[in-house]
Amino acid sequence: MFKKFAASTDVSGQTPVKSSVQRSIRATILSSWSIDAETLEEIWPKKEEHLAIYTLHGEPLFFQHFDGPIYPTLRLLHKYPFILPHVGIDRGAIRFLLAGANMMCPGLTSAGGRLPPADHALAKGTPVAIDAEGKEFPVGIGIITIGTEDMKKINKDTAVESITYLGDELWGIRKL
Repeated sequence: MFKKFAASTDVSGQTPVKSSVQRSIRATILSSWSIDAETLEEIWPKKEEHLAIYTLHGEPLFFQHFDGPIYPTLRLLHKYPFILPHVGIDRGAIRFLLAGANMMCPGLTSAGGRLPPADHALAKGTPVAIDAEGKEFPVGIGIITIGTEDMKKINKDTAVESITYLGDELWGIRKL
């Protein structure tokens, strides 16, 4: 069956299976093989991460976690930087972002950080491109956890929840 099979050319698409279909498949596996429910749960967790990656000709363009918002990939944002509003972090915050950390207010409000002016303030929940001091292209994408005007006033706690960043697993996927 798989003698002349090439995943890169023979797979035309992938679609998530509905939970009702998954239950049926799991029941069939349990009744057909010598496997217990605990082992099957290790192999195929019921509550797996659900991440949809939307591609064109295999190139990832957008992604979505469960039924949440759809975000552009960082590579797409590099080509079309105007599709998201931008905030900037100072040099000291770069290494934390590239390790997957959320961005704190001081990294955005310091001399090297950048927030939009009051007349273009961003509200809590707004997706943003994260620029880094001294870098040409955005280094991450995140969601603002408090409004930008509140960031300036409070200047502590988490300001942007990191979603994807330069060097993470999504960044590593050039073609699917």
